[in-house]
Amino acid sequence: MTQTVTDWSLVFEGFDPEREGLREALCTLGNGYVATRGATPESRADGVHYPGTYLAGCYDRLNTEIAGRTVENEDLVNVPNWLPLSFRIGDGPWFGGEGFEILEQRRELDLRRALLTRSVRVRDDAGRTTLVTDRRFVSMDDHHLCGIEMTVVPEGWTGVLTVRSGLDGGVTNAGVARYRDLRGDHLVVQETDQVGEDTVLLETETRTSHVRIAQAARTRVLRDGEPVPVERRLVRDGGWIGQEISARVGPGQPATIVKVVTIFSSRDRALYEPGVDASAWALRAEGFEALLRRHVVAWAYVWQRCDIRITGPERAQGILRLHIFHLLQTVSPNTIGLDVGVPARGLHGEAYRGHVFWDELFIFPFLNQRLSVITQSLLMYRFRRMPEARWAARQAGFDGAMFPWQSGSTGREESQTLHLNPKSGRWLPDHSHLQRHIGIAVAYNVWQYYQVTGDREFLRFRGAPMLIEIARFFSSLATYDRAAGRHRIRGVMGPDEYHDAYPGSEGPGLDDNAYTNVMAVWLFVRALEVIELLPESQRQELWETMALSRDEIERWEELSRKLKIPFHDDGIISQFEGYGDLEEFDWDGYRQRYGDIQRLDRILESEGDTPNRYKLSKQADVLMLFFLLSVEELRELFARLGYELTPDMIRRNITYYLARTSHGSTLSRLVHSWVLARSDRELSWELFSETLESDVADVQGGTTAEGIHLGAMAGTVDLVQRGYSGMEVRGDVLWLNPTLPRELTSLEFHMHYRSHRIFVSITTEKLVVSTPPSEEGSVSIGLLDTVHELEPGATVEVNLGT
Repeated sequence: MTQTVTDWSLVFEGFDPEREGLREALCTLGNGYVATRGATPESRADGVHYPGTYLAGCYDRLNTEIAGRTVENEDLVNVPNWLPLSFRIGDGPWFGGEGFEILEQRRELDLRRALLTRSVRVRDDAGRTTLVTDRRFVSMDDHHLCGIEMTVVPEGWTGVLTVRSGLDGGVTNAGVARYRDLRGDHLVVQETDQVGEDTVLLETETRTSHVRIAQAARTRVLRDGEPVPVERRLVRDGGWIGQEISARVGPGQPATIVKVVTIFSSRDRALYEPGVDASAWALRAEGFEALLRRHVVAWAYVWQRCDIRITGPERAQGILRLHIFHLLQTVSPNTIGLDVGVPARGLHGEAYRGHVFWDELFIFPFLNQRLSVITQSLLMYRFRRMPEARWAARQAGFDGAMFPWQSGSTGREESQTLHLNPKSGRWLPDHSHLQRHIGIAVAYNVWQYYQVTGDREFLRFRGAPMLIEIARFFSSLATYDRAAGRHRIRGVMGPDEYHDAYPGSEGPGLDDNAYTNVMAVWLFVRALEVIELLPESQRQELWETMALSRDEIERWEELSRKLKIPFHDDGIISQFEGYGDLEEFDWDGYRQRYGDIQRLDRILESEGDTPNRYKLSKQADVLMLFFLLSVEELRELFARLGYELTPDMIRRNITYYLARTSHGSTLSRLVHSWVLARSDRELSWELFSETLESDVADVQGGTTAEGIHLGAMAGTVDLVQRGYSGMEVRGDVLWLNPTLPRELTSLEFHMHYRSHRIFVSITTEKLVVSTPPSEEGSVSIGLLDTVHELEPGATVEVNLGT
């Protein structure tokens, strides 16, 4: 199977069972409410194909008895498969099973129209050749609607064509091999029924969360746009319901099967009952072409807001658009108002069980600049779960709100206490819940949303309470060390994930993770700032409703000046206290022995060793500071703490940690590329290009088939949008200070900032910023080192020289 990426398409020629899971994930279609993997409509889950469909925010929990203990797991549910559509000739075999030979096959994902098309020529055991073309969409216009159109053309034969079209409620969560020892039978079939001559209904309910899910499928057979005389037979088989539809065809006579499906759940608003609404809308729905036309128009307006155009390698442009595409299929205007977060693997598969991590940190910046109303809706997912975060903090002996490393339906901690190392086959303790920095990511996202939008209303009623409660949590984490004369945060994990304890220690956790401590200082400064930002009346209300005290404010002030940051080797920021005492790792030796050493944790554990002994990292940890904060911000924070941060120190820290990172996460190369964008553009582009390819080329060797890596995808787009343009918001000024890599000669995009639609054009010679006429006031734009007041309808141009 060959893969081709162009400006607006992803094309696969041929068939390779080993890569079919990858293709299915990359060809997923979605609309921010529901998404379906790019499995062929005649396929079933069989080890090669996996036709998963996922509703945003639809979770269920099950218990499994394993290794003498009860393990509870929560999954994003694989809901009934709406795709099933196959055919047979006479009494021959059904297409998709044995008895058919694929002669040629081409599948194209049209990014502009969000349309998946397949063309395949097949020959059956009787020697009959048939051309099959199918098109599929998941409507961006009406998020409850999906459609498939399959055209079957006999090549030199005459006979009865029987089509089988249905809905399959017998699916389970079985898309990730290492989870298969755990229960995945989340669905209970409630009802199967025929609700019209050409329409069937399937209703299921999740086993413990009791979410009711209804799908209705209407299937018609056309020739030249007109109905064909057919015979229909209702088919029920357990949780499967559908129809077998027969019509006579001849050589060159196309039979077009049109299947329109509606999907509703009990989580929806403006709903009477899922089955009633799904049936009604399936019967009312327009034809395939009319629905597709509206879908394409909706996508055209989304692309108008979200496209990024670069002049450079065509493959880079195509993959960049593919990344934008998958982000917008996971979260879109249809997501607004839903109680959902952003799953780290999108709505594209079952890895990480569909949970929400800190990947929002890499996803929200793009949305802030394009569709900030989506960001606000997604931040509400965290706000609604703040009571659970408060409870978790109290149970752990802390104040404020302790957000979970893995979040699902309720916002409780969903991280497992054990995880399987597929290399050794052993179940190991999982301490990833100690990544308390997740709260800092939530606070950072709140602040960035406010900086871009200036939304004081959100800040007052939602953002400020979150910042305050997270600051309270980190304040209660810190303890005073008299000998050091500083406060310390002990017993946590940083972003690295390879280090969860000191060598030989009995308990997990590390002291003074530099990323956590520096960002905690940033958090305290922001919490103090947000209180002062509010007008006096609102400030007083906030003080009383949040039960703030003067002692609390004074403690945040002190912590922002007295938290410890560890160092070693004369200016190297220690990833955590004691990092400098660890052993150096034999990088060359392990590369020679294993080749791919991205997952050194698994390799070392299988050898009876542990990464805790070595100076190595899975992904950026200290360097995350240079990713999230500008050099100016970092210098201010370090100076506030009484430390120096010189340009030479910054360079040496980047070099030091780059040499000690295995890039075991798809986010790692992205962060390093961002950090190097101005100091080493050649290496930065190399790392950026590798990140672009991480899912398309499946560089982690099979993980993309389990779901795309949404944080890395969104991060590449953000690197182009903000990194290469030098965009940041400071002091109510939108700053642009571009540095294009040598491989790019131009960069263009639209963005939204403080109610203004702004067009940015960057070439090697000039920077142009403009905004269309409007009733808004001027906006402050900093270009290079000069602030301009950009009036509506005006253009500012700056010469960048050579």
